Amino acid sequence: MQDAKRLLEQFLGGGQSSGGGGGGDFLRGAGGGALAGGLAAILLGTKTGRQLGGDVLKLGGMAAVGALAYKAWRDWQAGKAPAQTAEPARASTPLLPAPADTPFNPGNEMGQQRLARHLLRAMIAAAKSDGHVDPQEQARIFGEMDKLSLSPEDKAFVMDELRAKLDIDAVADAASSPEEAAEIYAASLLAVDVDNAAERGYLAMLAARLKLDDALVAHLQQNVAAASTNAPAAV
Repeated sequence: MQDAKRLLEQFLGGGQSSGGGGGGDFLRGAGGGALAGGLAAILLGTKTGRQLGGDVLKLGGMAAVGALAYKAWRDWQAGKAPAQTAEPARASTPLLPAPADTPFNPGNEMGQQRLARHLLRAMIAAAKSDGHVDPQEQARIFGEMDKLSLSPEDKAFVMDELRAKLDIDAVADAASSPEEAAEIYAASLLAVDVDNAAERGYLAMLAARLKLDDALVAHLQQNVAAASTNAPAAV
């Protein structure tokens, strides 16, 4: 049986496995010793990636995405400008988990698995948005995935998503609420290099398809940027 929550932790790390060493390395090159089994590193290849640290790394997995989206949502609803949540303020403002039994943090296992699948699909779609995951790259990814401790169902899910035609509408249509839409966008942000023109265009289209308010998008972008720093991929 597929465990989407566990698979998402293979992408983003899990709170239980984010201890020492390279645990803060996120979306780095496949040769760079990325965290949590290296699935994100395998998927992203040698793309420029991010480093996560602090509260986000401690939360890991679906909880990390939920916390980032919830903070953005809360600040947006409070009418704050994104500049008010910029980096100088974040050191004294801990990132808190999203409240339980909300769209950001479903209260039952079925809801959690459903959300995790949608976030995974969003991340994989975003990773494909610049066209670098061609058939040759897919073959490399599949070979590297065989070295990881993934279930056959989890491997099949990733393979199917990688092979599928990029469908931004399918990603957006998965959102069952405005809150989930914000979370899908946050997950997509984590999987791309915002300095890449193709990926910036994809994110702009996704925000429009998700019907996200411009100010909320700015908060989401600010929170992800504050939680991570671009790091050159390993070579």
